[in-house]
Amino acid sequence: MTERVAELSAKLAQQKGSIETEEATKNAFVMPFIGRVLGYDVFNPSEVIPEFTADVGTKKGEKIDYALVHGGQVQMLIEAKKVTEPLRLEHASQLYRYFSVTNARVAILTNGQIWEFYTDLDEPTRWTPSRSSCLTWPRSIGPCFRSWRS
Repeated sequence: MTERVAELSAKLAQQKGSIETEEATKNAFVMPFIGRVLGYDVFNPSEVIPEFTADVGTKKGEKIDYALVHGGQVQMLIEAKKVTEPLRLEHASQLYRYFSVTNARVAILTNGQIWEFYTDLDEPTRWTPSRSSCLTWPRSIGPCFRSWRS
């Protein structure tokens, strides 16, 4: 797995300057991470569902970039932003809204370079900062300091 992360890191360094959209970020960095690092078949819609509908309250048609499925159940959600866009609290709040209406246990917010991982393993549907971590290419892993209230 370390080798695959290193390969994606090198790819990011080479291609980051030519990526201009969120869709290009997903194709160049997010899908390879899902496939090579996490081991999902990105071309199998029973494993990776792009534009997954996660309706929130009266808001219908809300879509998250990817839902990763195992055993017929959504296990992980991924929300992606353009590689040059800083990840903001508003993005994480959007991801949390989706997370709270699914059975997913892990959620990832990324711009392809920074990967923020969130989980509710301590208490269902409640994110705890102590269980959140960040991965920044190429090798920096540390806590994400965000406070969440549910």
